[in-house]
Amino acid sequence: MTPRTFHFKQPAGTSRGVYTTRQSWLLTISSDEEPGRSGVGECAPLPDLSCDAIPEYEKTLRAVCDRFEQEGIIHTDMLRPYPSMLFGLETAWLHYQRGASLFDTPFSRGEEGITINGLVWMGSYEEMIRRIEDKLEQGFHCVKLKIGAIDFDQELEMVKKIRDRFSRREVELRVDANGAFSFEEALYKLELLSQYAIHSIEQPIRPKQWAYMAQLCRESPLPIALDEELIGVNMPEMKSHLLNIIKPAYIVLKPSLHGGMQGTREWVEAARNQGIGSWITSALESNVGLDAVAQLAADIYPANRRIPQGLGTGQLFTDNIPMPLELRGEKLWRTVTP
Repeated sequence: MTPRTFHFKQPAGTSRGVYTTRQSWLLTISSDEEPGRSGVGECAPLPDLSCDAIPEYEKTLRAVCDRFEQEGIIHTDMLRPYPSMLFGLETAWLHYQRGASLFDTPFSRGEEGITINGLVWMGSYEEMIRRIEDKLEQGFHCVKLKIGAIDFDQELEMVKKIRDRFSRREVELRVDANGAFSFEEALYKLELLSQYAIHSIEQPIRPKQWAYMAQLCRESPLPIALDEELIGVNMPEMKSHLLNIIKPAYIVLKPSLHGGMQGTREWVEAARNQGIGSWITSALESNVGLDAVAQLAADIYPANRRIPQGLGTGQLFTDNIPMPLELRGEKLWRTVTP
């Protein structure tokens, strides 16, 4: 277990503040009986967001690792309250057992790429316009805008500028409010945004307001996707219960926040059973975590049923860990050597 601090190339602005560094813990599994064989996984909780971003995180993770070392078993049910730890351990164990290709998919074998959305971080109006133009020039046909940090009228103007230049057939627009709207103002703002053919809006109001969110999902002219709402809902029956009450159009899944690999699969199954769409997003992990998230997405969603995923590009940090990931246009590829 090795702590590692990564440094962002540019400050990453969110509705909760600005990140300049990212704290992770890298888990390595090895065995004296098989020298040269190992597996690596990343545990990366997000401060003020992850349900397991606790003061004694490292001490708890040490205990989790010690138990796995003694027993060689991942106690998934016991680790449900600690999704980032579970995800890192699942990744390391799969890597140890199967090698770099965690799943047998064309993406893991380097035979196809995964289409991703171009993420435009929060910033000033001028910065966000420039970032949008950069993403479109790179060839992205799905762009996700983080909103809620600057004046809403300016954000609306940005959306209008995109739609003046590009039709919905040319560019799919997603927006993520990260809970920035109050319930009282949310429906009005959703109606304004709906003029511009928005694909969906993530988490318009703060989580844990199920009745309000359910009402918005019923009345909104825009499809609503849940994200932060899912954090801390770790039992399968509660996942189905939440979805049945709120009835969103989509859910957006981050394995390190939403239950590790197994928990993510449970969310996808629960959503499918209720006719709810989903996609997978990385959560500012290093390339170790990003590679695992991308391989999981390719395994869960066959290419013919896969909408653009919310995966990172591997270019966030000045001191990232080299992994076989490469961005080609709007697709993330694994560059696997035969």
